[in-house]
Amino acid sequence: MPEWLSQLQAFGIFAAGYLARPLGGVIMAHFGDLFGRKRVFTFSVFLMAVPTLIMGLLPTYASIGVAAPILLLLMRVLQGAAIGGEAPGAWVFVAEHVPARRVGLACGMLTGGLTGGILLGSLMATGINLAYTPAEVADFAWRIPFITGGIFGLVAMYLRRWLHETPVFEAMRRRAGPEREMPIKTMLRNQRTSIIISMLVTWMLTAAIVVVILMTPALFQKMHGLAPATTLGANVAATFALTVMAVVAGALLDRFGALRVGLVGGLALVASTYALYFGVEANPENLLPLYALAGASVGMITVVPYLMVHAFPAETRFTGVSFSYNVSYAIFGGVTPLLVSLLLAANRHAAAHYVAAVVVIGMAALVWNASRTARTAPDLLPPEAEPVLR
Repeated sequence: MPEWLSQLQAFGIFAAGYLARPLGGVIMAHFGDLFGRKRVFTFSVFLMAVPTLIMGLLPTYASIGVAAPILLLLMRVLQGAAIGGEAPGAWVFVAEHVPARRVGLACGMLTGGLTGGILLGSLMATGINLAYTPAEVADFAWRIPFITGGIFGLVAMYLRRWLHETPVFEAMRRRAGPEREMPIKTMLRNQRTSIIISMLVTWMLTAAIVVVILMTPALFQKMHGLAPATTLGANVAATFALTVMAVVAGALLDRFGALRVGLVGGLALVASTYALYFGVEANPENLLPLYALAGASVGMITVVPYLMVHAFPAETRFTGVSFSYNVSYAIFGGVTPLLVSLLLAANRHAAAHYVAAVVVIGMAALVWNASRTARTAPDLLPPEAEPVLR
């Protein structure tokens, strides 16, 4: 089997989870807007933890035949459904728990937490590749991250029992009438522009995360013959820089707003991605500093949840953020690995070109959003909730 086809199959399984995001996300968001953020926030991590744990315990093809890859695919789909409710629910949850002047920092801290999870995964992968031979990894060591992640996910579900419902939802529930329209119906009828803008900036987020953070180590192993431990070690540095800068970007958003932070951050992301791909090709020893710089530039993605939680009113916020984010991620996040893999056959720098093109689209969406919100924008907090948060 050609290398490109083998890689395409691996990324295909990876992409399958993205296709389940919209359904899981919209269903959980619907209940989150109707019955509360906290319940859905707790259920989503449970739905992530259990399939992850099962993946670590699955029998192999040698034991149960074709049922093994089918079960793996099913668990990946359940993971996708879970994250469809988890990430948007988390952004809405923290944004509604803080004063309006701290929403950027709250979104940045949460985004840093999400990318910190990627960092833990990179550290785990690096450690396994250092501690075990390739044969041992293929035999049993690949299971360690899944089992560990599943256990910690169940611990996280237990800890969420002590969370409180957001003041925004409590205020919304008190003033809601006995008959509420389905949130998704209201959103699709009245907030189509917010949906389109949110989907475009989410596309920018997928390009940054999927290509720069998730795909680049494997691509550099194929393109430049770099050892897995080398590329994964550089990926750890990049993801650490991303985690720190996501929080910094959140603080900057509270001070300068989405447009200025997004435009400057977008330009930095394009420049650093090109520097990474051309610089490593010229001299592989440049990998670590250039990857760390690119990872820091990816921190500008905090602008995406910041924009989305402001784009929708409280009554449809969870549904709006979840629908826009997950539909966009399903389309672009799922297609990106496959598309970039195919484009690389024609151009060695296709990954960098793809990121640059999508970031330009995201920057245009930020300008569109700024021109729209200069005229009108929904309040993040209903008036009765603001005193609670002061």
